Order: sequence, then structure tokens, then C-alpha cells
Amino acid sequence: MGVGILGFFLVVSVCFRPLVCQQPNTDGFFVSSFLQNMGLKSSKVHNFSAHFCSWQGVFCDSKEERVVRLVATGLGLSGVVSENTIGKLTMLEILDLSNNNLTALPSDIWSLGSLKFLNLSFNHLSGVLSSNIGNFAKLESLDLSHNNFSGSLPEAMSSLLSLQSLNLSRNGFDSKVPSGIMNCHSLVSLDLSGNKLGDSLHDGFGAAFPKLQFLNLAENEIHGKDSVLSGMVSLTYLNVSGNLFKGSVVGVFGGPLEVVDLSRNQFQGHFSQVNLGSNFSWSNLVYIDLSENQLSGEIFMELNSAQNLKHLNLAYNRFSHQRFPHIGMVRDLEYLNLSSTNLIGEIPSELSLLSSLKTLDISRNHLSSHIPMLNTKKLKILDVSYNNLSGEIPLSLVEILPSMIRFNFSYNNVTFCSSQIPPATLQSAFIGSSDGCPIAANPSLFKGKASKHRGLKLVLALTFSLTFSIVVILLALLFLAFGCRRKPTKWAVKQSSCKEEQSMSGPFSFRTDSTTWVADVKQANSVPVVIFEKPLLNLTFSDLLSATSNFDQGTLLAEGRFGPVYRGYLPGGIHVAVKVLVHGSTMTNQEAARELEYLGRIKHPNLVPLTGYCLAGEQRIAIYDYMENGNLHNLLHDLPLGVQTTEDWSTDTWELQDDSNGIQNVGSEGLLTTWVFRHKIALGTARALAFLHHGCSPPIIHRDVKASSVYLDCSLEPRLSDFGLAKIFGNGLEDEIARGSPGYIPPEFLQPAETSSPKTPTPKSDVYGFGVILFELLTGKKPVGDDYPEEKDGNLVIWVRGLVRKNQGLRAIDPKIHGTAPETQMEEALKIGYLCTADSPSKRPSMQQVVGLLKDIESITKQ
Repeated sequence: MGVGILGFFLVVSVCFRPLVCQQPNTDGFFVSSFLQNMGLKSSKVHNFSAHFCSWQGVFCDSKEERVVRLVATGLGLSGVVSENTIGKLTMLEILDLSNNNLTALPSDIWSLGSLKFLNLSFNHLSGVLSSNIGNFAKLESLDLSHNNFSGSLPEAMSSLLSLQSLNLSRNGFDSKVPSGIMNCHSLVSLDLSGNKLGDSLHDGFGAAFPKLQFLNLAENEIHGKDSVLSGMVSLTYLNVSGNLFKGSVVGVFGGPLEVVDLSRNQFQGHFSQVNLGSNFSWSNLVYIDLSENQLSGEIFMELNSAQNLKHLNLAYNRFSHQRFPHIGMVRDLEYLNLSSTNLIGEIPSELSLLSSLKTLDISRNHLSSHIPMLNTKKLKILDVSYNNLSGEIPLSLVEILPSMIRFNFSYNNVTFCSSQIPPATLQSAFIGSSDGCPIAANPSLFKGKASKHRGLKLVLALTFSLTFSIVVILLALLFLAFGCRRKPTKWAVKQSSCKEEQSMSGPFSFRTDSTTWVADVKQANSVPVVIFEKPLLNLTFSDLLSATSNFDQGTLLAEGRFGPVYRGYLPGGIHVAVKVLVHGSTMTNQEAARELEYLGRIKHPNLVPLTGYCLAGEQRIAIYDYMENGNLHNLLHDLPLGVQTTEDWSTDTWELQDDSNGIQNVGSEGLLTTWVFRHKIALGTARALAFLHHGCSPPIIHRDVKASSVYLDCSLEPRLSDFGLAKIFGNGLEDEIARGSPGYIPPEFLQPAETSSPKTPTPKSDVYGFGVILFELLTGKKPVGDDYPEEKDGNLVIWVRGLVRKNQGLRAIDPKIHGTAPETQMEEALKIGYLCTADSPSKRPSMQQVVGLLKDIESITKQ
């Protein structure tokens, strides 16, 4: 009787709380108790007066009785998770509580035997990881990264036989990697980086993971020979930097590696002996870092075979004295560091062929002669210090120094003109160099021996100095009279401008052809702009106003699904596309900032990088790298430069480009007339989606894959945009985006909606959109609106699929690319598009599989 009365009072107490009354011992009761105990209150976003299956982040089975998925990421939940709440959701398959402030888990969470996906990353969980983790026999993905766990990893992890993704990075786990993990043969991704794991890996570690594609053991204290890392035949990403590995670097290379980071270890041997066997190919490599090891011999001359290499770091090894390696054919290289590698002789002029180079560090070598002409189009970091270089610094290089992030010419014999170089820069970047300017240009910095003609030189210098002073005074008066008409060169990190110093008061209203948006801020210079890679810039909303001419129509590039996009130059010469997300986010400023910070950490060569953001009142402003060559839709379908479509960032109406010899606003006739280039676009786009689906935890669903979301950067690399933005706006905009764009909408979203099974975007929705893009690349036709023979009121997908079924697929191929590659390659690509556009999502391949299929096409030859 006492228990019954107590239960009665418990039910009454719950019913009188702000949350809706739920029946005891039901999933609704457990979820409401969890959210209530964690401090979440009812709001417009979480309307707890409705049925619990309609709450944000709660997904139920078809009968709407049992919770199968609970997503409460980034909600500000804090403290200890109570017993008898989420631990009682016995049918739960997906649990995501990431990006909160949780400190401890309930003991009954380990009884959730149905879990397939568990993400508790970016919290404050501490203590030892329970051996009860072995109860999750069905678990496929586990992410506990960025917490405060400590102690040993439990051997019970050997029971997780279905595990495909394991991320325990950025914790305090110590001891050694348990042998039990080697039982998880299904692992595709393993990240144990940033812990305190020591000792050596068990023999056969690599061979235990035949499916492993991603391995990150960086920043631990792991010992071991190179042999323990061999045998991973599927590995594409390997990072064991910052450990104590020994042995030959040769044994590590194998499989289809794309990213290799072995830096800061004790690897030895000759780099030139890296084996080309074992399924390893230099052409796959995109990133390689072998710095701070004990490598010897010569730098491998076959680097020219690494056609796709973007990052190469061999600094601080024990290479033999040798001349600069031949590297001119690696045209996509963005980062090159050969510091302290015993280079001798001259810097080769072929470096000018590296048009994508952003960082060049060849310091601390024995290089001599002059600095050759370099391709300065993208160069941001240059270090040639501690060499034997002489002669003048090339003028083209001097001219870009103000816009560079860092440079150092110290401890050489080079000459330069210091007339506009601040003393602080001279003291740090030109130590030991010679000022080659006329004496009167900057006499305080000129130091030299007196000569026999000293008197004559002094008279000339004084005369020139007086004339120069008068000219300077006149120019200053003109400047004051007419104001600042052109942007001066700046050497400080943050450029100053000619805008008024007084703060501008808001709110600010801006109009485009289709909308009016308001930035409700009181003072423009009090709202910060965050630039991820340059946190010291201290930019504000006033800098955005200046960069976009107060969001003037002349800088407007497009008006897309999320809002208008503007082009601008931020201080420091940062060329950006500024996307104003005007639909109105359901997130608080703190939540939106956290989500944008997360998106900013997502990097891939085929994604448009998020450079930064600004929270201006209720407006969320995303700042992206500017994509010079527009989007695929415009280029593929030959739209004139004046015609803009959704998300077209290519129209150049702002300023003349300094790099006029580069590729700017190139028409499709010049780019897309070969299948080889179109295949490159397809493969790059597929890699971007595969990374979002399989390389991110939780997976990111794009929701609106289409040709106008694929951009070409200055190196003509395809980059996918707008990933992850839908989450910022809540369910309203997600539902809109789920419907997709005409011609790209998967069949499952065109069917009548059933109230019991809401249509939610999945990775297979993205696969369908990619299939449509692939058909566009093959046929040159638009998804809708073009003429499709024999298909009345049809569309591209219906037309091509019909031809493929009749074995007449070649009839669909764009005449522009006929004869530019074997027909068998295009036939195989048509089949891949056919698979991707299957009516049933379950019959579509994953994007990982699509990448593999597209890569296989390259090996097909004419029959």
C-alpha cells in the first residue's frame, strides 16, 4: 500500500511540473524525465504539450509508442544524467547527446542492448570507461571524443564485433591499446588520438583490420615497429604523428593511402626506397608529412608521380646533401616544407609552375644564388631564412608581402628596398639582409662605408631629400583635401580603412530584389566577426559592411535557398563570399556559434571551407572562401556570365583581379569539353559526400545536392557547398530543404506523405542527387526543362534510365565529349548514375561505394 501511495504522489508531482504529464513507465515518461532533469524547458522548439514523438530530436517506431532515436545535441544540457530516464529506452538504436555539458552517465545506460549509434562527444564526462561497454553488441558507431575519460581502455571492447567507427580522441586514457580492439574486424574508422596511450601495439595490429580506412593514433606515447602498422589493405588515412614509432618508413606505405602523417617519430631508413608495391600508388597521395624523423638518403625523385599531392612536409630529417628535388609536375601542391633537409645549389625556377602554392618553407639549408620568380597567386607563407641566398628579392614577390601572413628572408645576403617596410618587420624578417634603396629614401635605416665621393653623394642626397619632402607635403595636403580615394598598402595584420572612425549605429536594413533583411545590432563595431584561422584579426560587423560596400547590390552574387550571397575583401586581403542566412534560426546565439564552429572544423579538399561567421542580431552570417570559377550548373549549361542562378558566386562585378592571367570566369567551352575533366568533377563531388556521410560523426546529410551546389576553385577542383547549414534553422527549413530542387528530388519524397512515417532526408537522398549530377555531366542536359526525345513530360533521370535499360545509353552522351575517352568509361559511368537514381533508397549504393566505382573507371581502356 505504501509503495502505491508513493507512486501516486510521484505521478502527481510529474503532472504538475511544466512538462506534459506522461504515463509512468513509458518511453514518453522516461524522455520527459530526462529532459526535465537536465534543465530543458518547454519552448517553441520543444513543445512538450504535444505527443512526445513530435518533440524535436525524438523519433519513434511506426506505432509511435517506443523511442528508437534520441538526438539532443547542442542543447546546453548539463550535469549528471539521472537513473531511470534514457537508460530505460530499451528499443533505442541511436543516441546522440554530443556538444553539451554532461558530467556523468547513469548506470542503466549500459543495458541499452539495441544501441547501434552512440555519440557523447564534446561533453565533460570523466572517470574510467565502464567494462559494461561490452554489452553494446549491436553497436556500429561509438564517439566519446573530447571528454575527460581516464584510466585503461576496457578489454570488454572485444565484444563490439559490429563496430565500424570508434572515436575516443582527446581524452586522458592511459595504459596501452587493448588487444581486445583487434577483435573488431569490421572497423572502418578508428581514432584514439590525443590521449596518453603508451607501450607498443600488439603484433598483427594492422592485419586485424582489413576494412579499416581511417586510423588516427596521433599525440600519444605509443612505441612500436613499423611492421605493426602493415596489413591494412584498405587504409586511405593514416596519422601516427607525435609518438615513438621506430623502424623503416618503407614498411608503413601500403594500400590506397591518400593521407599519411608519420611526423615527430623515430622512423629511419631511406625515403627513396619507399615501396611502390603492396597496392600502394603515389598517385593516390594528397597529404604526406614525414617531418621530424631520422630519414636519410636522398629525397625520393618519384615525387613527380604524385600528381594529386597538395601537402608535402619532409622537414628536419637526416637526408644527404642533395640538390632541390624535381617537383614541378606536382601542380596542385599547396604546402611544401623542405626545411633543414640539407639542400644545396640553386632554388629551381620550376617552382614557378606551382600555381596553387600557399606555403613554401625551405629555411635552414645550404641554398645559394638568387631567389627565382615564384608564382605569387596564392602564396601566403614564405620562409627562406638561414641559407646563402644573394641578389635582389624579385619585385613581384616584394609587391605581395603586405598581403602575406608570414615571411622570413633573414640570414641571407639578399638586397631589398626598405622604404615602406616597418622597422618591426625589418627586425624580424630581414635580419642580416642589405637595404638596397636610395640613401634619401630612408636614411635612418641606411648604414654603409664612406667613400671618396662622400661629399658629392651627400649633396645629391640632401637635394633629393629636400625635393622628396616637398612632394610628400604636397601629396599630404591633396590627401586631406580630397579624402582617401584608393586603398593604401598596409603592413599590419589588420588593415585600416578610410571609413569613419566613429561607431555606426543600427539596426541596419538591406534590400535585394526578392527580400529585405535586417541586422538588429546597436553598434556595428561591437559585433565580432570570427575568422577561424586568424583569431587575432579582431574584425567586427563594420568590417563586413566595408568589405561588401554596405551589402550593396553591386556586390550581390546570388539569392539562394538560405538567403543572399555577397562578394567582398576582408582586411588582410581575404577574398570571401558572405552568405546571410535570413530565414531565422531556431537556435540561440550560443547554439548557433557552437554549430558554426563545428562546421568550421570540417575540412576536405572537395568542400567549400567555412572561413568564419558573424552573429548580427538574429541574422547568422556564414563566411566562405570565394570560389573563383563559379558553379557547375552555370558552366555545364553554358549560361552567360551575366545570368545568375541559385548560389552563383562567379560573377565578377567588383574590382579588377590582380591575377589577370589566371582563370577567371571561364566559360564551359574551355573547361568541360572532355570526359576526363567531367570525371574529375564527379569523383571530387563523390569524395565530398562520402566524407560527410562516412568521415563525420554523426554523419552529415547535405539535403540539397545539385549542380549549382558544386563549385570550381581557382585550381579547378570541385568543391561542394552549403553542407550542415540546414541544422541551424530547425525543422521548418529542414522540411523545405527535404523537398529538394526540381529534378533532384528523390522519388520517396514525391509520394503522398503518411502521418505515421514522416519522410526524413537520409544519406541515400544525397546519393540520388549525386546520380542526377552524374547524368548531367554525361549528357550535358538539365534535370528538367530540356528536350528529352521519346519522353513526353519526362525528365533527365527518366530518359537516361530508359536508354540504359535498352542498352542504348551511349545515345544520351553529350556530343561535346564524344571521342575524348573510351566509350566503355562513359557506359560504366551511366551505370553508376543508374544505380544512384534507383527508385528504392535501399538499392542505391553508399557514397563510399560510388567513389570506388568512379575510381575504377580510370582503369578501363578501349576494347
